[in-house]
Amino acid sequence: MTSADGLVLVVNAGSSSLKYRVVDAATGESAADGIVSEIGGDAHLRHEAGGKRIDDDVECPSHAQAFTLARRALEEEGPPLDGLRAVGHRVVHGGPRFTEPVEVDDDVIEALRELAPLAPLHNPANVEGILRAREAFPDARHVAVFDTGFHRTLPPEAYTYAVPRDWREDHGVRRYGFHGTSFAHVARRTAELMGRSLGDLALVVLHLGNGASACAVLGGRSIETSMGLSPAEGLVMGTRSGDVDPALGPYLARVADVSVDDYDAALNRRSGLLALAGASDFRTLESGLDAGEDDARLAFDVTVHRLVKYVGAYAAVLGRLDALVLTGGIGQHSPRLRAALVGRLGLLGLSLDEQANAEGPPERRVSAPGSRAEVWVVATDEEREIARCALQVVGDR
Repeated sequence: MTSADGLVLVVNAGSSSLKYRVVDAATGESAADGIVSEIGGDAHLRHEAGGKRIDDDVECPSHAQAFTLARRALEEEGPPLDGLRAVGHRVVHGGPRFTEPVEVDDDVIEALRELAPLAPLHNPANVEGILRAREAFPDARHVAVFDTGFHRTLPPEAYTYAVPRDWREDHGVRRYGFHGTSFAHVARRTAELMGRSLGDLALVVLHLGNGASACAVLGGRSIETSMGLSPAEGLVMGTRSGDVDPALGPYLARVADVSVDDYDAALNRRSGLLALAGASDFRTLESGLDAGEDDARLAFDVTVHRLVKYVGAYAAVLGRLDALVLTGGIGQHSPRLRAALVGRLGLLGLSLDEQANAEGPPERRVSAPGSRAEVWVVATDEEREIARCALQVVGDR
């Protein structure tokens, strides 16, 4: 039986959704999982606990109501949250100030509001979630955990953009990186699966989902990552372009009268796989490949090409490569992508075990015995990592 004193509520508040998970601090396992989606009107609540799932259409005009619905589901379906140890909040951007998880107070909330220009699509919703959660769970200690935090170890040569000094010093322009909770968990878990100390490993970790980024991890520390000031830089993603020429914005403003806001929205919401193949879901893309669609083939090839560039570059930055690790919905569930990627990395001496790549347990080595570096599929668990960080902040180990 799970003790309420050992529970952490992990919250991920988006602009129109509230995802939550209750994590057992002793085991790291999920005791309940849920989401309130389409906040702002006719919404939907999904809650799973104790082997039971409920799905309800609900009226939910605000995040405050979403927390009321989530708390009611927890009270009725479990687990009970009396004596909740902590509430851990995912916050996308910590800026230059927040490099470690921090307990939330009014000063922290004000500082997070000031960071909104760095992540206008994410941080305001994260702050709203924190405010409403503090109202819903006033007796709990609330901890903000930052997607950018794992990349606090980036060296200056990796995080510094070659731009004017006043941009860097007055406006915080630099590489920050994201998906930090995923990279932290996956790097630690990979070391466990390999039976080696994380401090001895050189890893390239690919978090591949609707959002995607790469990270070079040396001795458990991030030393290079593909996302930058924002999550738009780097790999091809579901609706984000990844790398483009910095001159693209001014060019489009001159020749097509594209405004700053339109340009930003296009690169973040109308680009990536959606722009190339007409669908942002990688499963739809693979169905298009099976059907022989030219756009799907181009999108797949562009995605793989970008990955090959980053893996090769990061292996060079690391100086060696002990393992290539794939995680996220695409990284974990697309044997085709893994085969195409590793097939292009012969220069690094990587080779796949075709059977292991095709099927097996959720976490497994998929490289062939003779591969110079190992290739692993490892399940990410960002909620578990957020819970672990929250407990560290409130003094629980």
